[in-house]
Amino acid sequence: MSRLPLTLAALAACALFAACSSTPVAPVAEAGKPTTPAATPSAPARPGAGQPVPESRVAAVALPAHRDPANALSKDRSVFFEFDEIALRSEFLPLVERHGQYLRQHPEFTIRVEGHADERGSAEYNLALGQRRAESVLRVLRLQGARDAQMEAVSYGEEKPRATGHDDGAWAQNRRADIAYR
Repeated sequence: MSRLPLTLAALAACALFAACSSTPVAPVAEAGKPTTPAATPSAPARPGAGQPVPESRVAAVALPAHRDPANALSKDRSVFFEFDEIALRSEFLPLVERHGQYLRQHPEFTIRVEGHADERGSAEYNLALGQRRAESVLRVLRLQGARDAQMEAVSYGEEKPRATGHDDGAWAQNRRADIAYR
């Protein structure tokens, strides 16, 4: 008698699985009558199987270049400096010019140039050095047509390092000015 509930549960599970089957069931022929193809349910049409693909209802979004991950304006935003220097290195001049031209063409955008320094030197000295680095980037942006109302220079000194090491490689990553669009 104890097998009866187990047997009933197994039968119920089989019935449930059979009812949920995604395979279409072919009709059973009555005695003496053949089944016709019209009586067989047809499978739903798949896109690409000789039928046009339905048009997407998702609206296309146009990102501004400075927010588009595939655009150089979005990727290249850091200018690196030599030890205790504020002069832009020639390799970073095209990057800053590109941002300046973009700002000239899009007066609705504003930026903040954030100056940074490595951990060597006093906190006061590094804040001043970071500010001078940010302002040197602003000068080049201004030469490319960016307006003063679009730009702001701030210094974080050594407070926001990119690299946390205490060697030349880390210090080189922390001597920078970052262009941040707002």
